[in-house]
Amino acid sequence: MDYADRLRRLAINDERLAEDDLGDVAVMPDGLDAKTLALARIAALVAVGGAEPSFGSQADAAVSAGASPQDIVDVLVGIIPVVGFPLVVAAAPKVALALGYDLDDAMDATAGPPAE
Repeated sequence: MDYADRLRRLAINDERLAEDDLGDVAVMPDGLDAKTLALARIAALVAVGGAEPSFGSQADAAVSAGASPQDIVDVLVGIIPVVGFPLVVAAAPKVALALGYDLDDAMDATAGPPAE
């Protein structure tokens, strides 16, 4: 099915599209590589306030497909004008955890010794 037909089916809320194309959540749309799809899904998770485990699975998928942590952070920064800074800020700790980066440790290290 070409893009125009898929777009038309989406626009008219054709439920058969879900059965044909989206029956498997891991489906890769025609012409879209695994890395791009995982990065797009991370952006979508930010936009909808996705759950922590969802970020983990998509970050794993992105890295497995060749994305670097820098690529994933670039996606976060790149979508700020679209979704807004607050949604990206809310997603940042979830993405950090998904990438194995402990923000609490990093913040403690930059904070320095406690004031006396």
